[in-house]
Amino acid sequence: MACPAVRWPARTRSDARRQQLTAQSPPGLPAELSAWPRYTLGEAQLGDLELLTSGVFAPLRGFMDAADVATVDVRGTLADGTPWPVPVVLDVPADVVPPDADHLVLQDQEGSPLAVLAITERLTLPASDDPAAGSSAPGPSAPGSSAAGPEVVRLAGPVTALREPEHGPFRQLRRQPAEVRAELSATAGSPGITGGNVLAYATRRPLNKRHIGQLRHFASQLNARLLLLPLITGPADVVTRPEALVRAVLAARRHLPAGTLVIPVPLASRVAEPDQKTADLRAAAAVAAAYGATHLLADSPGLTGAPGGTKNGPLELPGVPIGVISAGEWAYDPRSEVWRPLALIEPGAEQGELTDSELGALLDSGAEIPAWFTPPSVARELRRARPPRAERGLAIFFTGLSGSGKSTIARGLAEALIERGDRTVSLLDGDEVRHLLSAGLTFSRADRDLNIARIGYVAAEVARHGGIAICAPIAPYAQARATAREMVTKVGDFLLIYVSTPVDVCAARDRKGLYAKARAGLIKGFTGVSDPYEEPRDADLVLDTSAMTRQQAVDAVLKLLMTGGWLADAPDEPAVPSGSAGTSEASGSMLRLGPAVRRL
Repeated sequence: MACPAVRWPARTRSDARRQQLTAQSPPGLPAELSAWPRYTLGEAQLGDLELLTSGVFAPLRGFMDAADVATVDVRGTLADGTPWPVPVVLDVPADVVPPDADHLVLQDQEGSPLAVLAITERLTLPASDDPAAGSSAPGPSAPGSSAAGPEVVRLAGPVTALREPEHGPFRQLRRQPAEVRAELSATAGSPGITGGNVLAYATRRPLNKRHIGQLRHFASQLNARLLLLPLITGPADVVTRPEALVRAVLAARRHLPAGTLVIPVPLASRVAEPDQKTADLRAAAAVAAAYGATHLLADSPGLTGAPGGTKNGPLELPGVPIGVISAGEWAYDPRSEVWRPLALIEPGAEQGELTDSELGALLDSGAEIPAWFTPPSVARELRRARPPRAERGLAIFFTGLSGSGKSTIARGLAEALIERGDRTVSLLDGDEVRHLLSAGLTFSRADRDLNIARIGYVAAEVARHGGIAICAPIAPYAQARATAREMVTKVGDFLLIYVSTPVDVCAARDRKGLYAKARAGLIKGFTGVSDPYEEPRDADLVLDTSAMTRQQAVDAVLKLLMTGGWLADAPDEPAVPSGSAGTSEASGSMLRLGPAVRRL
């Protein structure tokens, strides 16, 4: 189905090979657009689409079919013999595409059409036993990369861009590959860059002094210009948010040779067995080559591959068009106060870099990051992205049966925090939530999940701005609670507190008679009676109000907040005098700590 105003891709595979390699934006929208089915892409799928339509994934001009995927897996080439390192596929729920559909409109999460896929092949994938697991696609693995549900289809075919992507921070840095290649080619004869070499480094983590030392060292060896590629689809290491990663990389660029380019790339981590790291490395190398790199520096000391023809030279990986250099093992030499290869440091004198956990602990506590580990400019960006817990946004999410006491504890906690005065508090419970967020919703599974998603969204916005959001819904389903956690942990911290009061105690407290009506069959879908409550397995604290007072429960939560660093050890003016009977510590049978608290 073609539109006269648009040159649409050919439907056959051989014709597609002969057409231009990169999808281009047509001058107008096809008249058939409104009649074609639509699919809202996830984050990772949006990234792959941008890489396809911008030419970064050239020679691909669409999502790969089964023959290409098979040969890439075996030989590192497409079916026609063109080298290519990793599968690039599109998996969608089967009910998105009618059996007779030959086009699919690909849209962003705001519903704006970005491109059209001309479907040349569809393959039904095996159903997953776990609906939350999605498909086992060898494509991207970031959120939104695979369709959740019992039946998934993999679609193949060329894509035609309808418009360029417009959203996202640092859009001005996300340049076209052809433009970057032209700039690098024009400066190939600049002083200090005699051979036209370009050394790329792709990263999901902020650069520290080891990275900076390695990049300067290998760029000098190769007489190369540097190209830094922060990978901005999916969570970044340590700093979580992609914009924080870009800021940290830009800060590190100040300590690298003049002319170092920074190009953010929406490349998601790939799903691949048995070695995801190698698949990610191959994908990064393909992206680096598209931007004009001649070499890729790999932060993988144990990297193996075919020798590139020179002793200790770059390695050749299947389907990868450029040489890959293993950075090797480096350490900090305290005597010389520099980072260098481990072999050049006197045995026993070396100092290893901080692990992510150690760095995270320093940031969480507000402690100084040592200057031997990272430059001050990068340290400032790390602290901006991950402020101390005492200043960081937090959602405290109570869950439990109706009548369990979660609202009572939530109100008591909010009052205690307001009395302290050192944190901003928002209580998401009671009539405001019922009238403003939950209005119009029923007790269906879909509406209950939507209610928790709405509360999670508001809590995330509170946390984004450094506040504490206290939420107290029933939240009976594990997946809905996980969705709320995911939204919040993109911008702050999340604590799940399970109020595990037994159902018979909850029913005995029920002054409205709801449990009695539910047990008599007068109320349908009542949680704990005729509708299930999925007990949390990931709670950070469990409280049983049948064996503890309201004040003991509030104190237990305050203790968790203080030991975790979200509050100072004690307020200046204690709200309750020491030794009060109401503040005696609850026994272990009344409460228990959950697994390790989630961090940013």
